Amino acid sequence: MPSTLNHVTRPNKKKQVSQQTPVSAETPWYADGLRFECTQCGKCCSGEPGYVFIDEAETAAMAAELKMSVDEFEQKFTRRVGRQSSLIEYPDGDCIFLEPKTRHCMVYNSRPIQCRTWPFWDSTLATPADWQETCEVCPGAGAGTLYSLDEIEIRRTEKPV
Repeated sequence: MPSTLNHVTRPNKKKQVSQQTPVSAETPWYADGLRFECTQCGKCCSGEPGYVFIDEAETAAMAAELKMSVDEFEQKFTRRVGRQSSLIEYPDGDCIFLEPKTRHCMVYNSRPIQCRTWPFWDSTLATPADWQETCEVCPGAGAGTLYSLDEIEIRRTEKPV
């Protein structure tokens, strides 16, 4: 997650970091759950260059949503990174599917696992400070629906990020 993004506040939505449970090898610091509600602001899709790795099923789903063949989709929107495929980006680092005017995802319904599991990534959950930094740049992190430890872990372990 780029740390250069501006924080946007939302009226009447208090950002909350979960009350901390004592940390142990078995109990993550977020054991009491965390709040998140996607605002579709596009901030997690912009900023520093990176990779959104996609598999064949994700490629096919996005191609279908865009009414394209898989081959056409791959040629137009992906790049090879070693043995993997990644979505390409605009020169400024924005995801190719982040619509420049509305800042909404053009493939939101079929977005890759990496995108669907945001903000419950290893890198954002490593410490309370990492989560707090996420809350400062993502208006939906720390607000909205309370996700249980089990729900967070399902998303966190679905794909390592």
